[in-house]
Amino acid sequence: MTMGIASYRPVKVTAELDSPLSRWLWLVKWILAIPHYIVLFFLWIAFLVVSVIAFFAILFTERYPRALFDFNVGVLRWSWRVSYYAYGALGTDRYPPFSLGPEPDYPARLDVAYPERLSRGLVLVKWWLLAIPHYLVICFFTGAPRGGWAGGGLIGILALIAVVTLAFTEKYPRDLFDLIVGLNRWVLRVVAYSALMTDEYPPFRLDMGGDESPPAF
Repeated sequence: MTMGIASYRPVKVTAELDSPLSRWLWLVKWILAIPHYIVLFFLWIAFLVVSVIAFFAILFTERYPRALFDFNVGVLRWSWRVSYYAYGALGTDRYPPFSLGPEPDYPARLDVAYPERLSRGLVLVKWWLLAIPHYLVICFFTGAPRGGWAGGGLIGILALIAVVTLAFTEKYPRDLFDLIVGLNRWVLRVVAYSALMTDEYPPFRLDMGGDESPPAF
């Protein structure tokens, strides 16, 4: 099921459900993903530092320095791939690459359109005040601050239901997949907005499904 696809242009999140999936590999993915979690811990520290630098750059120049922007997009891409492999979706058995790049052959992909200009006024309020309603929603989705993204919440529960179903039927329910990707898409849009990467406010809308068609200009 697809709802409102391609109407939010700044952040594009896509995913392909691998088939067949192992019925039992999901039981140990938390162990297999540990090297990624260690790297991502340091990458997210860098992400926050870069976001602070970008805040001042936007405030004075109305521009997000391209090199810093590309780095933060890379961290989001890496995080989305690991989340998709592990307990944010469990939609593939392909081990995520250790890469900040786009990796077009991996089943989980993300891109953020580079903004040529950003509002000096919005940069002062969008990451905390304007985003508060979304924060309340995605806390329910992710279980944050208790568990962080994909550490629990609705996304984690639905992913668990999906793979338990997989274990008994050898099939990952397609409707659950579409819903899980839609929830993750919502989270990633809010993260990009709050990280100052776009001025376009994320919609309060669940765009379900693995694919986002190119926007019609």
